[in-house]
Amino acid sequence: MKIAQLLISMAVLVSCVLNASSLDTFIAAVYEHAITLPNATLTPVSREEALVLMNRNLDLLEVAITSAAKQGAHIIVTPEDAIYGWNFTRETLYPYLEDIPDPQVNWIPCNDPNRFGHAPVQERLSCLAKSNSIYVVANIGDKKPCNTSDSECPHDGRYQYNTDVVFDSQGQLVARYHKQNLFMGEEQFNKPKEPEVVTFNTSFGRFGIFTCFDILFHDPAVALVKDFLVDTILFPTAWMNVLPHLSAIEFHSAWAMGMGVNFLASNIHYPSKKMTGSGIYAPGSPRVFHYDMKTEEGKLLLSQLDSHPPQPTAVNWTSYASSIDAVTMGNQEFKGIIFFDEFTFVKLTEVTGNYTVCQKDLCCHLSYEMSEKRSDEVYVLGAFDGLHTVEGHYYLQICTLLKCKTTDLNTCGDSVETASTRFEMFSLSGTFRTQYVFPEVLLSEIQLAPGEFQVSSDGRLLSLKPTSRPLLTVTLFGRLYGKDGSSNAPSMLVAQTLQIMLIIATSIVYFLCW
Repeated sequence: MKIAQLLISMAVLVSCVLNASSLDTFIAAVYEHAITLPNATLTPVSREEALVLMNRNLDLLEVAITSAAKQGAHIIVTPEDAIYGWNFTRETLYPYLEDIPDPQVNWIPCNDPNRFGHAPVQERLSCLAKSNSIYVVANIGDKKPCNTSDSECPHDGRYQYNTDVVFDSQGQLVARYHKQNLFMGEEQFNKPKEPEVVTFNTSFGRFGIFTCFDILFHDPAVALVKDFLVDTILFPTAWMNVLPHLSAIEFHSAWAMGMGVNFLASNIHYPSKKMTGSGIYAPGSPRVFHYDMKTEEGKLLLSQLDSHPPQPTAVNWTSYASSIDAVTMGNQEFKGIIFFDEFTFVKLTEVTGNYTVCQKDLCCHLSYEMSEKRSDEVYVLGAFDGLHTVEGHYYLQICTLLKCKTTDLNTCGDSVETASTRFEMFSLSGTFRTQYVFPEVLLSEIQLAPGEFQVSSDGRLLSLKPTSRPLLTVTLFGRLYGKDGSSNAPSMLVAQTLQIMLIIATSIVYFLCW
């Protein structure tokens, strides 16, 4: 009995200590890194040459990590591919890889650098975390040998993984994640046999991690939030912006709001490939973000976040839209392409109005008022309900209000970065068959609209005030994960044709996320 009482007392004491040491808020940092790329080669460089290139990038990361720590940051996220770049074959990537052990081995590379072989990159990252007393999140390559006893072992006798690592403020490796959803062009990597769901606990919340293209799929992204109840997502990425719906700051902030978590997104800065857009996003609103296509400079962002963000009000995404007895626009509808998907559109013809457009099971409803109806700008309401099949297979339901590139309706859905029309109000809703809907509002010159809109419990994306800038798009971006393997013959035929065109015209691929 006395032993049991002692154990209970000790448990209470430990709980009190943990609660006392826990933080209600923390300072987060993300770094948009202006990368130094290796020279293109078909022949592998030496390990020494690879380390020279990686240390050049690590020198820049060190400046950012040190600066973040001096400003009080508890954790910093750096981008995918930030240390060695991209455009590798399996063979040319190999000199850049290290063996990254399971974090359960309790390893501090800074203290014991050769415990798992020569690992200078992990050693340097560990020492940066330890010397600055900050959690460091980085993306590097992992190598794991295999042999013929493994039926899936690659021909060269090793697995190569696109890998995120986390070192705590003591320099210990506390998380390792192998990217599950590899993007087209990542043939140099293998995906793990099973999706990895990686979490770790800190005094400032529970964290999960995934990489770039993972965000469009259920595993591990959604599982981390819904099943493992993380407070904050860490997101290294090498994201090329695709307007109107998949620019980095637009979609990542929408995912944070839709899933109700903090989201720390760190992107590569490489404007010639349309790679920019990093941010620190809370569930209710972006805290800080960066989008810069004009300079070649990197950018460090910091902001305070709640360690355990309050859970948002539950949303019934179809409630309001299903209650509307609206008639579609019939012969006023027309078709248009957004990122290889065929949308049904209707043109907004008046300064104010109520419109409905449907495609398959999805009907989208819009109420709006413009500040003025300009003759040189056209806005449309669009709907898409189908399987996207170009660079990946994922089922979408999208309602969108967007500006066309020109007054020619054939340009509706093309990339647009500027506008002149402000909206006094908007209300967008749809008959979604999913709970996973991500609300986007993007303003002229690729700016977000923090504090200017909200999502109501009945599924409306509502303006709270007139837009502070002219409007590019208001979108509800829905994902039906359970239908990712479904097909529709006509739309598949169109998509397959477009896919062939995409492969042939690789120099103009619009969406590249390594």
